[in-house]
Amino acid sequence: MNTTQSLHRLEDLTHTYLEELQFITLEQLNTSPNEAEWSLGQMYQHLINSALYMQISNINICLNQDQDHNLDENNEGEKTDAGHQVFELGGFPPVRIHVPASPQYTPVNPENKEQLIEGMNRVLVNMKEIEPRLQQFPSMHTVPHPSLGSLNAEEWFSLVEMHYRHHLHQRDRLYEFLIMLR
Repeated sequence: MNTTQSLHRLEDLTHTYLEELQFITLEQLNTSPNEAEWSLGQMYQHLINSALYMQISNINICLNQDQDHNLDENNEGEKTDAGHQVFELGGFPPVRIHVPASPQYTPVNPENKEQLIEGMNRVLVNMKEIEPRLQQFPSMHTVPHPSLGSLNAEEWFSLVEMHYRHHLHQRDRLYEFLIMLR
């Protein structure tokens, strides 16, 4: 999939996530099934924070390495087997991934829906600004992902959409939980 297609899919996913916020209360957003699972609000925060502070940040590092002659030109690494699998499949396998509970990795519940709307829109605006740069200045520089290995700017870009899509499974489980509470 090229970056334009990935951006269009991300736009669709973002609109889906934002539309669904209309039909849920803040209390429901912040209710989790148990202490080991995130609430729907935490999942939204995770998507926003991962995109802004990991994926988009790493896209910019890859792109800026092309312009910064002081950086090491030999930073190329390799993808892990998991990285190859994700990009061959065009997404993450439909399995639950458990991140250890910690202040660093556990997102906080949102204070209000507007916080989520603003965050989701901010991600989309950033991605729309980056996409033409990927077309003009494709980067061969990479930044390592903790489990997928070294990814270039286009792969980090695609990862945002893949990550949003992967969390649809979690969203569905959380909606089922909330329906059972009624």
